[in-house]
Amino acid sequence: MSQNDITPDGAEVVRERFPDEVTARLEPDAKEIIARYPKQRSALLPLLHLVQSEEGHVSTAGMRFCADQLDITLAEVNAVATFYTMYRRGPGGDYQVGVCTNTLCAVMGGDEIFASLKEHLGVGHNGTTDDGKVTLEHLECNAACDFAPVVMVNWEFFDNQTPDTAKQLVDDLRLGNDVAPTRGPASLCTWKQASRVLAGFDDGRAGEGVQAAGASLAGLDVARRNGWTAPDPANLPTRDQDEEGAK
Repeated sequence: MSQNDITPDGAEVVRERFPDEVTARLEPDAKEIIARYPKQRSALLPLLHLVQSEEGHVSTAGMRFCADQLDITLAEVNAVATFYTMYRRGPGGDYQVGVCTNTLCAVMGGDEIFASLKEHLGVGHNGTTDDGKVTLEHLECNAACDFAPVVMVNWEFFDNQTPDTAKQLVDDLRLGNDVAPTRGPASLCTWKQASRVLAGFDDGRAGEGVQAAGASLAGLDVARRNGWTAPDPANLPTRDQDEEGAK
């Protein structure tokens, strides 16, 4: 929705805003988010996820909603929204399929997976399929290197992928078939639903599925076998003791 203002020199400036009914519906959630923080402007990141859950991306109207709620400028909101890649700048698909192409995933096959999905889906980086189901992107490291190469869908992990398994994954998403991440919840939610969770609203599925497995836990297994434990936080060595032991 556009709300037009007139400047002193008579020029018309278009101000994008949410429709009144959307603003009224989102404001209670926004107030709940803001109340979590000692300084209200610290709530900007989850507020951006909240408006993204409404439209599927962060529009000018969404940014102005955040600015109004926090009593900051649109420029301040825009600076944050355009810095972080988890905020879409335009409409996208129900499922954001990210292929990690950072160093380890790339050498383990990530580049090949991304190339095969580009050809299979007929879209490039940040491109969305004609049916509006899948948006494809290069993904920065999500700290799952022990399961490389990794594909993420709406921030859920699909580990140890190959070009064939990745193509089957996107086909299932487009057909509406049940798809279960390697770790995490038993099934995927949409991009909008995931954005609402990232805004801090529990969808009741946080405890579903395995959160860590395999290589991620190898260090713990070694520690248990050797009887190693972390230092007692209440009895940590002092700096003087550390320096004395180093002599």
